[in-house]
Amino acid sequence: MRRRYGYYWTKLILVPVVIGAAIVVFIWIGDSWWQMFTAAIFAFLFTQTAFLGHDAAHRQIFRSGRWNDWVSLIIGDLFIGMSYGWWQHKHTRHHANPNRIGSDPDIELPVVAFTPEQATRPRPALMRWVIAHQGVFFFPLLLLEGLSLHASSVHRVLMREKVQRRPVEIAFLTVRLLGYLTLVILVLSPDKAAVFLAIQLGLFGVYMGMSFAPNHKGMPLVPAGLKLDFLRRQALMSRNIRGTRLLDFAMGGLNYQIEHHLFPSMPRPHLRRAAPLISKYLTSHDVPYTQTTLWRSYAIVFHYINRVGLGERDPFECPLLAQRQHLGAS
Repeated sequence: MRRRYGYYWTKLILVPVVIGAAIVVFIWIGDSWWQMFTAAIFAFLFTQTAFLGHDAAHRQIFRSGRWNDWVSLIIGDLFIGMSYGWWQHKHTRHHANPNRIGSDPDIELPVVAFTPEQATRPRPALMRWVIAHQGVFFFPLLLLEGLSLHASSVHRVLMREKVQRRPVEIAFLTVRLLGYLTLVILVLSPDKAAVFLAIQLGLFGVYMGMSFAPNHKGMPLVPAGLKLDFLRRQALMSRNIRGTRLLDFAMGGLNYQIEHHLFPSMPRPHLRRAAPLISKYLTSHDVPYTQTTLWRSYAIVFHYINRVGLGERDPFECPLLAQRQHLGAS
C-alpha cells in the first residue's frame, strides 16, 4: 500500500509533454491522410491517460484526497474530455456492488442486455434484433464508446443533479472538447477531419472497452436480494488476466481486477506483487481466484453476451453455488 511517488510523478509529467508533442507532430504533418495514423496514436495516448486518471480517482497517487481529486479533474476533464464527476458517480456504485443486478451500472447498458430480463424488455423492433445478435455486435459497438463517454460527461455536468466543482468541470470540458475539435478542423480538410475523428474516437472506445470488459463480464451475477461478505462480493465477481508486464502496461493494471477490487487504493505498480499473496489467501479460505488469458477472456465475454441475447443464460446463478461447482471441478 506504500505510495509510489516517483512512478506517478513521472507519468504526471509525461502526460502533458507527450500529448503536447503529439499535437506539435499533428500540426507539422498538416492536411494529409497520414494523419489517420496520428489518430490511432491519440487514441492510445488518451486511453493511457485515462488509466492514470483512474488511479488518481481511487486515491492511489497521493495521500491527500484533495490532490487526487484535482489530478482526476485535470486528467479526466481537461486531457481526455471525460467528466470526473460522472465517472465517480458511476464507478463508485460499481465497486460497491460488482455484478449485482439492479445496483451495478456496468450491467445496466441501453444497447446490451446482461440478463434475460433485460433482453426481453419492450423495445423497438430494430433494438430487439440487435440484442438478439448482441454477441456479434458487442465488440463493434465499442467503436461508439468513445463518443458515448464524451456525451455522457457533458450530459452529467449540465443536468440538475448535484455535481461537485461543476463550474470547473464545465470549463475544463469546454476547453478540451471544443479546443480539440477546433484544432482538427483548422489543420485538416473537412473529409480528412471527419475520418480522423471517427478513427480516434472509435479506437479510443475500443481500447477502453477491451480493457474493462474482460474483468467482470461472464462472471456470476448477484441477485438483488442476496447478501455476500466483502471478500466474496469482490473476488467471486472479478476475473484477472494473466500476462507479462507489457500487458500490465497495456491494460493500465486493470488485468489485476481481484486485487484492485479488494484494495482499490493500492498503487498500480504493487498489484503484480500482491497477486500471489491474495491468491494464496483466497485459496486458503476456499474462495476461487479466477484468472485466464486475454484472448480466452474475450471469448468468455462473447459467448456470455451471445447466450443472454439468445435467452439461454440464467442470470440468477448464485455465486456461492458457482463457487462450489468450481471447487468440485478443480
